[in-house]
Amino acid sequence: MTLDPRSSAACGQQEISALLPWYVNGTIGEQDRQRVDAHLILCASCRDDLARERLICRSMTHEAAVEHMPAASLKRLQARLDGMTAVPAEAAPADAPTHVSAAQTPRRSAAWQAAMAASIAVAAVALSLLAADRWLQFRARTSAPSYYTVTTSAARAPGEVIRAVFLPTITLAELQAILNETQLKIVSGPTEAGVYSLAANSGRPVSASLALLRGDANVRFAERTQPNSGAGDTP
Repeated sequence: MTLDPRSSAACGQQEISALLPWYVNGTIGEQDRQRVDAHLILCASCRDDLARERLICRSMTHEAAVEHMPAASLKRLQARLDGMTAVPAEAAPADAPTHVSAAQTPRRSAAWQAAMAASIAVAAVALSLLAADRWLQFRARTSAPSYYTVTTSAARAPGEVIRAVFLPTITLAELQAILNETQLKIVSGPTEAGVYSLAANSGRPVSASLALLRGDANVRFAERTQPNSGAGDTP
């Protein structure tokens, strides 16, 4: 019995074509690689299949790294992959085997999933950064300082020599008693921070009045607002 040469050639072509995906990605065995090399020299159809396989391999390894934006970019990538893997029916030889490469469908699916995951990650990071930036801008516009310094550069009240802060529980009688003892008078205040501006009510040295204020338990803070004026320390 003799074998039909055309049948034998078609069978050999199918075997070589099935090995092309592994030939392209470099995982084929040495013996099979030599078989493919020898067959490609003689078979134009398999050389065309090899060119398509290489084009698909390049698209799988490079296209997903280029497309980063979601939605439209993913659709363009999917359409591009579909166009690369589709072989027009009229372009295929009549006796060419109709088969799908073992690596085409899994590779295309994996690339599409990887591109979609990367796009979702990029979008999530971008939204997080935008939300953080907007929150910082809002805080900068609405937040006000939660402190007040009694050494503010605001204009002093006429005759002011001391600024003092009293306990919030001090009574009016206790406050008046402190003023009488220190021979001071209130010329302005209290401010929102509870600061009083005090002026001298006699010839007593300001340093003496300041010492009495600082020694009183009802006084939380007291500072002098004028430099020492020399002998007698009078304003």
